[in-house]
Amino acid sequence: MTIRGLIWLALLFAVAVVVATVGGFDGGQVLLVVPPYRVDVSLNLFVVALVVLFIVLYALIRAIRTVWKMPQRVAAYRARSKVKKANASLRDAIGHLYAGRFSKAEKAARDALSVDENKGAAGLVGANAAHRMHEYARRDEWLGQVTGAEWQDARLMATADMRADGRDADGALIALTEMQAQGGRRLHAQQIALRAQQQLKNWGEVLKLVKTLEKREALHPAVAVRLRQVAAENLLRDRRHNPDALLELWQSLSPAERQSPRLADLAAELLIALDRRDQARKIVEDALAHNWDARLLRRYPDCVSGDALPLIQRAEAWQRERTEDADLLFTLGRLCLHQQLWGKAQAFLESALKLADNEPLKIRTHRALARLHEQLGDTEKASKHYRESALAMNVV
Repeated sequence: MTIRGLIWLALLFAVAVVVATVGGFDGGQVLLVVPPYRVDVSLNLFVVALVVLFIVLYALIRAIRTVWKMPQRVAAYRARSKVKKANASLRDAIGHLYAGRFSKAEKAARDALSVDENKGAAGLVGANAAHRMHEYARRDEWLGQVTGAEWQDARLMATADMRADGRDADGALIALTEMQAQGGRRLHAQQIALRAQQQLKNWGEVLKLVKTLEKREALHPAVAVRLRQVAAENLLRDRRHNPDALLELWQSLSPAERQSPRLADLAAELLIALDRRDQARKIVEDALAHNWDARLLRRYPDCVSGDALPLIQRAEAWQRERTEDADLLFTLGRLCLHQQLWGKAQAFLESALKLADNEPLKIRTHRALARLHEQLGDTEKASKHYRESALAMNVV
């Protein structure tokens, strides 16, 4: 028996003792006169009758009240059952969505709409499920059902995210702009904006967003470096017809970006095409001072604007520190070839050929030696190097 049962049993015994004690005293009579009738009963019986009457009347009133409120109770029960069923459907919809059962998730979300309080959450779940199935029109219908003021930030963020995922960059940016107009500026919104700007090829905005997200540690460092590089490359190419704008952009880049061999090589290539070889040379030399790279060495001879001696002297200074660098020797050979220093050019190119550890470098060196021997009038050696170059190409 529980504690509550023991308490009730004790109270029952107490009441029985009180009734037995009081019932032993017959304190008087109660006379009821209703002409022509007269009723004479003991006081104890009268008290008992009153108690019984009270209990009966109370039970009768409670029964009538229960019957009277029965429709309301039935309605409340049905409402509770409806809410319970709708909430269960909403939970099922979330479970199906993350389990990849998108069709079932959408159906369960539709069942959850039977309760108005679920429209916001069910609308977002249904929209997400429809989006995963590439049903974009139905997705937008679901999002249109998210009308509560407290759900607007969630609706706009979900709209932007799904539109960016569906390659609708303009729609994503419109949703983000609307959200920012309402005072919302969040990290995830900037990540979505980055994807949308990439799709639209707005590389200036991409570069700004990458720098902002990198400061907030919201991008992996490797991803940030790659995105900055891609954005800078495209911005440089957009200015390939305007050397002043190209140089202005180059100076606006961070030191790490200007020291990137890939970006420096591209900038130098574009400036050389615009006949700004002196600026291209400076870019290559500054980048090589921080990152020694073969592609920059290959670009260096193209930076000669007239006299190649200053470049030869700079390259020879490098060569004193890097005596076994085949790419540097090949660069020196090309520079000497440009300056018509035939003996030095041949020595450097033959040394590069001996140290070359990859087929592309061997091909380029054979071609340079072939051109050198053509200039010297030695067609036999020139043909030999052209043949070696062709054979190396076949191997590659």
